[in-house]
Amino acid sequence: MTTHGLDKKDLEESPFDEKASPASPASIEHIGSDSIEESDAYADEALQLVGKERTSQFSDEFNRKVRRKLDLLIPPLCAAVYFTQFLDKTSLNYASIMGLPITGQNYNLVSMAFYLGFLLFEFPTVYLSQKTRAAKYLGVNIVLWGAILMLHAVGTSFGAFFALRFLLGMCESCVAPTLILIITMFYKKDEQASRISWFYVMNGLTQVFGGFIAYGVSFSNDPHLAPYKIIYIMLGGLAIIVGLSVLIWLPDSPIHAPFLTREERIAALERVRNDQGGVTNKKIKRKQIFEAFTDIRTWLIVLTTMMTSIPNGGLSNFSNLIIKNFGYTSRQTLILSTPAGAVASLMTLFCGWYSDRKNERMIPIIIALVPTIVGAAMLIGLNDSGEKGALLFATYLIGTYGSSLSTVYAYNASNTSGHTKKSTVNAMTLLTFSIGNIIGTEIFLPKDAPAYIPGKISIMVLLTVQLGISLLLRWINLRLNKKKLSQIEALKRSRRWTDADIQKEREKHAFLDLTDQENIYFVYTS
Repeated sequence: MTTHGLDKKDLEESPFDEKASPASPASIEHIGSDSIEESDAYADEALQLVGKERTSQFSDEFNRKVRRKLDLLIPPLCAAVYFTQFLDKTSLNYASIMGLPITGQNYNLVSMAFYLGFLLFEFPTVYLSQKTRAAKYLGVNIVLWGAILMLHAVGTSFGAFFALRFLLGMCESCVAPTLILIITMFYKKDEQASRISWFYVMNGLTQVFGGFIAYGVSFSNDPHLAPYKIIYIMLGGLAIIVGLSVLIWLPDSPIHAPFLTREERIAALERVRNDQGGVTNKKIKRKQIFEAFTDIRTWLIVLTTMMTSIPNGGLSNFSNLIIKNFGYTSRQTLILSTPAGAVASLMTLFCGWYSDRKNERMIPIIIALVPTIVGAAMLIGLNDSGEKGALLFATYLIGTYGSSLSTVYAYNASNTSGHTKKSTVNAMTLLTFSIGNIIGTEIFLPKDAPAYIPGKISIMVLLTVQLGISLLLRWINLRLNKKKLSQIEALKRSRRWTDADIQKEREKHAFLDLTDQENIYFVYTS
């Protein structure tokens, strides 16, 4: 490692000025000026450790060492959380063919209850995680939902299951926004999509794991404990173990990362400085909330999430019933559903890799959606053919759509700046996710069984519309980047600045907790 201008005094003294007043950048002149001093009191907590200007340089080898150290802890813990969450959320899908006493429209309502809890608690949980230590808040919620899941083995009535699923949704609503924030704190933009895919891939792997576990449990002949109750007890216990692991080991931010030395924490922060996304800020800023609600890109992301969440709400609860209706037994269904999870996992990893490699977000979404559209069309066209193999293949193709939501998470991570705005956009995304899933539980209605043709048509139409939305979002981001580049060039001419001066200004703005619209040095990822 090489350091320049970094001495003991620099490391120990904080440049964070508690008495400063907030800034309101409103023009290029203001944003590019030295008046950014005013915003220190409202800036990112990272300023306390590294300051506004880069005072240390680290070799590529040292930065790679820090990244390896991060990769050994953060993605595996995030993956464990997501593995547990998706397995617990979809436990109802396995229980539905393992003796669950809830059937018909009551099953649809119990499926919906999870997303109602998710919906009502999404905004409160996002802001609670911002005001508290994010990883600790996440860990407490995981332990709580583990206990709630185990209680599913006690309740057998519709009312008990509805209440428990509602509480489960409340506790699980913090997972995705918290994990996205943690990834953005530790990783650069061109590293975020792949790291998010590393935990989101658990959605597919849980389908494989859960199917085999449920298959094994289905052989239980215990007269006192139905197979579906054993599933709930096992998964609840696993969640509690994961929650305790998160409480012990997952760091809240690079500033609070005990597994890193002070020098490594500084290096971790300097790695993400040029991304202009900041790290963390406990102050909730109403101005940033307003900007999130008035940014057209936010609403396009909301629409994107809706288009993919409606199919998710249906398929995550009814995919096993669809396969069983091809003419298979319950046990055969549990095994035959597992390849869909493998296909989904491979697509998620590919989209994450492609997204970072090509610096793209929308194109991977399109790649993920096309096979699902084809699969839905096959299920509709071959419905009465009796071709079980072709129908099974179609259900495996359908699973690819799931990775599109992973890329939406990566899009939010790399295209939103300002901690409160980022939290708000993530909350709106997950709020829409829950609304879409609530709607999705009602597209496969009992009256449409066993073919569920209206639901399959809905999936095909919604995802086709989503293709156009993705292209529109990509065009908007490319256009905004061109506009910012012309503003920077105008600033260079008016101030007679060099490229080195611009870089210095870019570094000063990195941890001021400015939004992507306020900061002309912020670059959008298409």
